[in-house]
Amino acid sequence: MTTGLHPGETPQDPRPTGNPTLPRQERVGPGTLHADNRTRSSVITARAAATFDPVGRSVATARSFVRDTLQGWGFADIVDDAVVLTSELVTNAVIHAGTSADVLCLRSDDGIRIEVADRYPEREIPLQGSPVNMGSPDREGGRGLQLCAALAGRWGVEYTPTQKQVWFQLDLPQRAVGTRSAGPALPAALLPLADGRVRVAVVQIDRTGSIAAWNEDADELFGYAPESVIGKPLTDLAAWPHTPGTSTGIAEALQLSRWEGSYGIRGASGRVIPVYASHLRVRDTDGEPSTVCLLVRDHERAVLQTPLRGSSADTTSSSEGPNTDPFEVFIGSPAPDDLDGLLQRTVERARDMLDADSAFLLLATDDETELEVRASTGLPAARQRFARVPVEAGPGRYGSARMPAVHDDLSAVPGAVPLLSGTGMRSVVTVPLKVEGRLTGSLGVAAESPGRFTNEEALRLQFAADRIALAVESARLGELERLRRGSLSFLVEASDLLAGTLDRDQTLALMAQMTVPTLATWCAVYTIADQSSEPYLSYVLHEDEDRIDGLKALLSKIAPPDPVPTPGARVWSAPAGAAHQAALRTSMRSLGLNAPTSVTSGIGTTLATAAAVGGETVVLPLVARNRVIGMLTLGKPTDEHFRQEILELAEDLSRRAALALDNARLYSERTAISQSLQRSLLPPELPEIEGVEVEVIYRAAGEGNEVGGDFYDLFPIRDGAYGFAIGDVCGTGPEAAAVTGLARHALRLLAREGFGGPAVLERLNSAILDEGARSRFLTLLYGELWPQEDGSAVLKVVCAGHPLPLRLRQDGTVEPAAEPQPLLGVLEDLELYEQTVTLDPGDVLLCVTDGVTERREGTRMLGDDGLADVLTTCTGLTAGAVAARIMRAVERFASDAPSDDMAILAMRVPGLQKD
Repeated sequence: MTTGLHPGETPQDPRPTGNPTLPRQERVGPGTLHADNRTRSSVITARAAATFDPVGRSVATARSFVRDTLQGWGFADIVDDAVVLTSELVTNAVIHAGTSADVLCLRSDDGIRIEVADRYPEREIPLQGSPVNMGSPDREGGRGLQLCAALAGRWGVEYTPTQKQVWFQLDLPQRAVGTRSAGPALPAALLPLADGRVRVAVVQIDRTGSIAAWNEDADELFGYAPESVIGKPLTDLAAWPHTPGTSTGIAEALQLSRWEGSYGIRGASGRVIPVYASHLRVRDTDGEPSTVCLLVRDHERAVLQTPLRGSSADTTSSSEGPNTDPFEVFIGSPAPDDLDGLLQRTVERARDMLDADSAFLLLATDDETELEVRASTGLPAARQRFARVPVEAGPGRYGSARMPAVHDDLSAVPGAVPLLSGTGMRSVVTVPLKVEGRLTGSLGVAAESPGRFTNEEALRLQFAADRIALAVESARLGELERLRRGSLSFLVEASDLLAGTLDRDQTLALMAQMTVPTLATWCAVYTIADQSSEPYLSYVLHEDEDRIDGLKALLSKIAPPDPVPTPGARVWSAPAGAAHQAALRTSMRSLGLNAPTSVTSGIGTTLATAAAVGGETVVLPLVARNRVIGMLTLGKPTDEHFRQEILELAEDLSRRAALALDNARLYSERTAISQSLQRSLLPPELPEIEGVEVEVIYRAAGEGNEVGGDFYDLFPIRDGAYGFAIGDVCGTGPEAAAVTGLARHALRLLAREGFGGPAVLERLNSAILDEGARSRFLTLLYGELWPQEDGSAVLKVVCAGHPLPLRLRQDGTVEPAAEPQPLLGVLEDLELYEQTVTLDPGDVLLCVTDGVTERREGTRMLGDDGLADVLTTCTGLTAGAVAARIMRAVERFASDAPSDDMAILAMRVPGLQKD
């Protein structure tokens, strides 16, 4: 879609100039068709143009484009008629003609002209003066021209060989100077009803959206003194409704030149007070803009909303005859993919058709046991949207849902229409929406006065409901299909994310982040360690991060929900009740009042936090392996409800999340046990050897492993003698770790029994072979160390199949310090011998496992020669520095992570210290 808006411009005639244009067919009111070749005499002060693609969603986009354009120009009086006509004409273009639609809005001094053109290439061009066939009300198509005739002050059709253009002009209401609107004198019984004195709150909002003025009536209505609210943003107090089909929020409404409508104000008691508001944008003498808001209680909106609706007699006076109802014409061609917009238009037209005060529409759930509020007008929509009531039986049932019903006085039949409780409505007419005999919904119209509706009006409403039922059901099924497709995509993505981690904390975070804000406004996850443990609040998330701490504090002060294993969502009222009590206590303290004992005990929270959890809260059990391991809690802000489809999706998600959470728990327990066992295989501490520096670096390959097949040890044997070992068990995993533990403990035991190096390794070889099928062969470098008084150190070493130890002298030369001998765990009879090495002051002995020498990068391998080259650069370094340099060289040799365990043991004789 492409758009352009040029205020203050006097544009050229937007009609095509490349092809000859046939004379326009223009209709003025209900008169006859005639040719009109006149040019526009009014001055065009602004224009807005847009092009919409030939797809179904373009109809809804075109409605929004026209609505936003006219509201921005300040023509709220004619917005509804312009949107209706544009919707019909764009539908004809993009749905029936199958081409793109060009929409042009022109503003002049005396009204608005809107032109809609399509580019259907095959059309019959009518002869000049031939009548335009506007179709029949009983036909599916052809209603656009009927609507133009009924609603527009002037309209016409223009043809060219390549396009058809329909235009209409809506004139501004003619009013006397200084008069906004006026009505005749009425008897006292017909005047609007007010409870005692009518209080009009006057609130002024500055450029930043903060409250700048607060009058006495505002104090009385909402319970806030001026000094407690001045300077605060209006958004802290306003409960803004969701209006289907529009994207206007409170911030946008405050920027408009004029706005009227319903929303709520959170009073000092914590409850939301429905109000009817009139906003007027003004500026002071310095040019500083602000918005003046006039607020009355919602049921007293007649104080501000004084224009009279047209009577039903007026709406039927059109050229189609007295039996044609504009409401029936209007609903004949709904947008195919805009259910919310269709429902909202339906309730608005139903209200106007019967000249009532409010209207509502409910849709049946899939099992037809409940009705769900989907659209309303003249009622606090945010409080009721998606609320559900039973159809047939039980308290609060929706009476007479399957048949038309007229209630003359709801005060005599309390609870007959639960939706209207506390709204001030006294009489109501309800009719069912049925498709092939099946109940699909209910349409109701209500008024503040009793006895307002007759049986004839109920039949008119039923006739309209019969005409709209099929379109509503079709749009509803389309919405359900889109929701199901989206749900499947959501669950697939959620399953992938949950399967991608085995970390418990990350799983909890993913659970919450997937539900907020997609499914709920806030979320809390409770976990249960075992069946004897109480639920623990493990994670809290809110779509507004500033609310998380307050929400967590609130939930931590109330008892957690019961861990019931019954599947499905159940309502949990404790958070909303606690939030209300906390908000009441906070409000009373701010007013300097003493709160009752039942209110003062417990929670300290802000009004914003209370409003955040004041709506419907549901709990879903997290069941895995036939055990409740936690609860997933989802919540809505004040007075909002969950859709049934959302609850079903949340139930599917909770099952997947429960299994992922339990898998993370099992993995964490297994990892903790594994790491505990692995740590038991490592030496507790390395002893300090006087006259010898020792450094060990150990890296086990594999995620979560602390010990692998490589091992090392350094331990005292007797006074002045120490044993050291570094080895590598074939393979990895628990079997290799078992041999590691056997080798380390056997070495210590045999060495301390007085056996020499060859005898120790021969007995260890026998012990490994005794393991049978569980045995693993082992390469081992074992030695004994004796520090000498002259600063040197004597070593006796046995190298059984292990990489040879390297000796670094002070002059930089590197040489092997032992000879290779057979490895352990293969041959039964071994004849091993030990070799004596003397380390002079400044010499280094380096011992490594084959994970160091066999480090690979493609076909290259570090090898013994590469290790020796690195060691030659370590002259003069301490043992710790030598080990660190070797490890850095090994890590830099290849870019991939090591695939084998690595151990480095460096010993250096620094020599005697001089005084």
